[in-house]
Amino acid sequence: MVPIIILAVVFLLIAVRQIGKIRLQIWQIMAVGAVAVLITGQISLPDAVKSINLDVILFLFGMFIIGQALEDSGYLSHLSSRLFSKAKSLDVLILFILFGMGVASAFLMNETLAIIGTPVVLLLARKHGIYPRILLLALAFAITIGSVMSPIGNPQNLLIAIGGDVRNPFITFFKFLSVPSVVNLFLTYGLLRLFYRRHFLARLINNSQEAIRDKKLAGICKVALLLLVALMIIKITLVFLQTQFDFRLTYIALTAALPIILFSPERFGVLRRLDWFTLVFFAAMFILMQSVWDTGFFQSAIASAQLDVMSAGAIFSISTLLSQLISNVPLVALYLPVLVQAGAGVRELMMLVAGSTIAGNLTILGAASNVIIIQNAEKKSRETLTFLEFVRIGIPLTIINILVYWLYFTALSPYWN
Repeated sequence: MVPIIILAVVFLLIAVRQIGKIRLQIWQIMAVGAVAVLITGQISLPDAVKSINLDVILFLFGMFIIGQALEDSGYLSHLSSRLFSKAKSLDVLILFILFGMGVASAFLMNETLAIIGTPVVLLLARKHGIYPRILLLALAFAITIGSVMSPIGNPQNLLIAIGGDVRNPFITFFKFLSVPSVVNLFLTYGLLRLFYRRHFLARLINNSQEAIRDKKLAGICKVALLLLVALMIIKITLVFLQTQFDFRLTYIALTAALPIILFSPERFGVLRRLDWFTLVFFAAMFILMQSVWDTGFFQSAIASAQLDVMSAGAIFSISTLLSQLISNVPLVALYLPVLVQAGAGVRELMMLVAGSTIAGNLTILGAASNVIIIQNAEKKSRETLTFLEFVRIGIPLTIINILVYWLYFTALSPYWN
């Protein structure tokens, strides 16, 4: 039970983020939690090393390189000023962020959009004098909801598509999840407008173009982006064709980052300014969550509850709530075999997709992309989202999101089986 207690303390500290006059960062809290389970012997050092998912770490490393180079060159701010120049009000800008970032996350993965999108929304907030947290929340919610719609929108979706043997995964995900996800994006706009209504009164007047600071680095970044998109298209094609070739997202991120490492004279500056602390957070999280997993606490809790694991209520509640405690990928790794063994169909698998992904809107720890956004924001602008500010909107939003998916599945999906 020691790992469970340590996990509870980590949650409490992330919620408070303050001990006396000491302001703690999320990566520091998670690192202390990982060290605690190691020191207390809850997990051995070899097992701790094995628990670190190198695919995730290397994927983030590659994407961080691209994101940092885009920012250093000025190309990211130049591109974003062009993309969002038609937004004359905060209403339009929020809708652009929700649907632009949301749809993009379905194909470029939500962690990718978290890395690239954070400096974009911070720049928009600075240029237009907007309260930054509105845009950070819009970004976080957009990429969580948007990633529901695709088998490569996030890691757990890919796990369900492959482990659940989903036929024609892109068509299936779109058929079951696109309509309720679009509805949820509109509802997210409504909720943000309700909570921050006084901020929506101002008009956006500063639509000046941002200049590219380093044209050579910007040119290399263009090559990296084109390579990233091309490799993603190849990945989508291979998944669609159901080939056996293991073309991992890690390979895509590292390959796309190669032009910057090989050809840019600014490579060492890019590496020096990289968000290393977020990589530390993920390594520590894997260690702590593995120790929690090894206790068998949550596995036995599900078994003893004697729930109908195939019911919509059980799938949505278990996947949403347990994702906060053991993360959504381990949750799916636990729940997916249970559903498959119970004879789950596509309907049940798509509910697991929706529940485990939309869990990211409940708390900061519900999705890795949330942590990336907050860590990036704190590093680049000292702006942040507190645990309480996130859940103040996250709790009602998640309830609404789940209700939309639940109603959609119960009302229409029986006709698709």
